[in-house]
Amino acid sequence: MSTHTPTRMTAVLSAEHRARLQEVGREVNIPEETRIFEEGGPADRFWIIRSGTVTLAIPVPGQRPVAIESLGFGELVGWSWLFPPYRWQLSAEAMTPVRAQEFDALTVRLMMDADTAFGSAIGQWVARVLAHRLHAARVRLLDLYAPRGSGSML
Repeated sequence: MSTHTPTRMTAVLSAEHRARLQEVGREVNIPEETRIFEEGGPADRFWIIRSGTVTLAIPVPGQRPVAIESLGFGELVGWSWLFPPYRWQLSAEAMTPVRAQEFDALTVRLMMDADTAFGSAIGQWVARVLAHRLHAARVRLLDLYAPRGSGSML
C-alpha cells in the first residue's frame, strides 16, 4: 500500500468540500482480482478507497502490464474523468476486496462548474494526484527499463 499521504482527499480538501463531494458518492464493494478499468475505456466515474488495495498498471505491448503504484485508504482511483476525452490512461485492479465510494464523473464536473471554489479545490486535488502518479510511473519504468550502470539518475 502506498504510504504517500499528500494526495489523499483528507490531506487536500477542506471538510466542507469533502462533505459536498461525499454527498453524491455511493458505497460499492469490489471483489478481489476485479478489473476496475482498462486503459482506453470510458472514464465516467472515479472512486475513493475506504478499505482494500488497488494496483495501477501501464499496459506494455507483448508483456504483462507493469504495476506502477498500489493505492489504499483515502486515495483516489482514477483521474482521467476530469480531462477530455475522458478515457482511462492506466488500468486498475482490485488486489484485495475493496470497499470504496464511487462517484459519477459528469455529476462532479457539473458541481465543479457551478461552484468555482469547489471546482478549484477538486481540480487542485486531482492535479496533485496526477503529478504524483506521473512521477511514480516514471520511477517504476526507469527501474524496469533503464540500462544498468548507464549513469541514469532520477
